[in-house]
Amino acid sequence: MRAHRFTLFGRLRQFAQRVGQFLFTLSFSSLTRRIVSLNLAGLIALVASILYLSQFRAGLIDARAQSLLVQGEIIAGAIAASATVETNTITIDPDRLLDLKTGESFGATEDMLSGLDFPINPERVAPVLRRLISPTKTRARIYDRDGGLLLDSRNLYGRGDVMRFDLPPPTAESAGLFERAMIAIRTWLNRGDLPLYHELGPENGKGYQEVGGALNGLKQSMVRINDRGEVIVSVAVPVQRFRAVHGALMLSTQGDDIDQMVAAERLAILKVFAVASGVMIILSLLLASTIAGPVRRLADSAERVRRRIKTRVEIPDFTLRRDEIGHLSGALRDMTDSLYNRIEAIERFAADVAHELKNPLTSLRSAVETLPLARNEDSRGRLLEVIQHDVRRLDRLISDISDASRLDAELQRSDAAPVNLRRLLSTLVASANDTARDDQVAVALAFEGSPHNIFQVPGHDSRLGQVVANLIDNARSFSARDGIVRITCRSRDGDVEIVVEDDGPGIATDALERIFERFYTDRPLQGFGQNSGLGLSISKQIIEAHGGHIWAENRFSTPSPGAPATVLGARFTVRLPAR
Repeated sequence: MRAHRFTLFGRLRQFAQRVGQFLFTLSFSSLTRRIVSLNLAGLIALVASILYLSQFRAGLIDARAQSLLVQGEIIAGAIAASATVETNTITIDPDRLLDLKTGESFGATEDMLSGLDFPINPERVAPVLRRLISPTKTRARIYDRDGGLLLDSRNLYGRGDVMRFDLPPPTAESAGLFERAMIAIRTWLNRGDLPLYHELGPENGKGYQEVGGALNGLKQSMVRINDRGEVIVSVAVPVQRFRAVHGALMLSTQGDDIDQMVAAERLAILKVFAVASGVMIILSLLLASTIAGPVRRLADSAERVRRRIKTRVEIPDFTLRRDEIGHLSGALRDMTDSLYNRIEAIERFAADVAHELKNPLTSLRSAVETLPLARNEDSRGRLLEVIQHDVRRLDRLISDISDASRLDAELQRSDAAPVNLRRLLSTLVASANDTARDDQVAVALAFEGSPHNIFQVPGHDSRLGQVVANLIDNARSFSARDGIVRITCRSRDGDVEIVVEDDGPGIATDALERIFERFYTDRPLQGFGQNSGLGLSISKQIIEAHGGHIWAENRFSTPSPGAPATVLGARFTVRLPAR
């Protein structure tokens, strides 16, 4: 049982180590950091805008202002009802008494009472104000008709209350750095276009705009901000009886009343932000693992390909992913395969070159070693002919090898341009017919289609001319004396075809593909050594670099029923894309 627990604990520890290593690797990945940072930046900007432009704060201030107005009207009514009348003498008109009928009585009317003075008595109002204000966190101030302060709820105390006085802060001590930073942040968040709140003296009540409006019979509210960045909402209502204004009641929130509620709301938003940030980070890490992980594996594989010595490195296959990573993986795999194929082709080419150079060198060495042993001039002359033949063969091989080795680089460096095949073929055929040959083989050229068709293809005119010249020389070398080599150019399925035909013996069936291999020749013995075997290989390389195809086939006669077909000659076909 203990062994089982130990094994389970070891597996859990290994799993935790792997997870930690994976997260550590991701956290130090540049791509991962960018993904996480950008996602969090968007979330932070959203939360910051919510905290700064929250409608909750504006709605809270409006609701608080309305609540204070209702509360102020109630308290103002109670204050007006508790005021004492300084004079109880009312002048009554005797004629009015004589006009009374049976059952009627006479009392003071509202119009008569409205002219009476009902001054606010602080001694009678203070207990009422204290009972109504104590349960709330509101500051109440009562001003007389001249704007003088009569009562302030901060200075109202009941029996048994502890007397407390707010002393000014010591001048030697100032707010700390953290406190100043918090005040600055709170002021920046709350200020907006709000005016700054100033505590006015007791004789300057009219300095408050809302108090001045209340003394004129209007209900007003104001929103200000104090020097600590706290929002102050204040309202003022008139204290009136029988439509006569006797003073003003000002109610204002405490410094941190609204800010505490806003802070609680912002704290809830920050809690949501913390949860969302955790989810965002986890999702970003998962996203980064699907991007950074494969990219890192591809980069490591590419680095191993660069440092490869013997073994072939395989690029990870992500082609099943239908995204850019899958496309990148496929492109790197194709590029690597092409690179390996190129390396293998170079190795084969080097081996073939060494083999082909070794044959004439061996013959040359044998002839040179035998030359001093020649007994007569005829033997010496034959040996000298062999030496000259091998030297010419070596020179031809070296020239063709040099041309084949720099072909790819030349085609990659130069840009393709439109090539007029009608003009190119006409020039090559005219040059071939003007060149004197012992076999007297002529070259005929024909174009199928409109005479205005120039048969234009994109490519390199010099290299395409080299291909056609190689095919013409090859066909003339296999043609009988006074024979004809026929060249036909035509359009076929949107491409351009060049067909070169001769009347020679044709090509062996098993050699139709091999003739395009390097250093392969299939010529009679009398022609041995006259060709390097690279002409058709170079031609195929050029045509494939142009996106075309080249192939060889035999021409057959149309046999009569029961008779075998006869080979009339060879046919080489080149097809190039017109676009």
